[in-house]
Amino acid sequence: MTQIDASRPSPSSFWTFSLSIYGRPGVPAACLTLQDGSGVDVNLLLFGLFLGRQGRKIAPDDLKTISKATEPWRANVVVSLRDARRALKEPPAPFTGTLAESLRKSVKAAELEAERIQQEMLFVTFPAQDLGVTEENRENACAANVDAYRHFLGAQFNEDAIAALLSAAAATGAKR
Repeated sequence: MTQIDASRPSPSSFWTFSLSIYGRPGVPAACLTLQDGSGVDVNLLLFGLFLGRQGRKIAPDDLKTISKATEPWRANVVVSLRDARRALKEPPAPFTGTLAESLRKSVKAAELEAERIQQEMLFVTFPAQDLGVTEENRENACAANVDAYRHFLGAQFNEDAIAALLSAAAATGAKR
């Protein structure tokens, strides 16, 4: 496995792309809908969009390889932190108040950092030029990558959520 340096001074273009996408109207809700309703790893979905914006179309087998590399981190770190953060949103009495809220904010920051580390690993381990095939139409590449992920998961995706993400991706550039 490739070693990553998540402490480097500048984030990868994938992380920058993801922040840009996530900051667009409707995208946070769309990601939550897909994550909770279809079992989507939002980082893998965003990676597919990032690759699509770079003109790369990937197949379900590519996603199988990528998912296998990231799943232990996602399941053991990202999801565990997410579950802890959600539990702290409404902690049981007598564990309410400012101390619990402060802990929730710390866990939320740790969850975001775990997501960033996963994205840095994806960016370093799976260079775009080594994945899939060239697709000149970047919007088509993004849509194909979403379909490949849907096929890989064997899940139904909320079409409104996908439309919001594809629209956001179309409005966002991706630097190589």
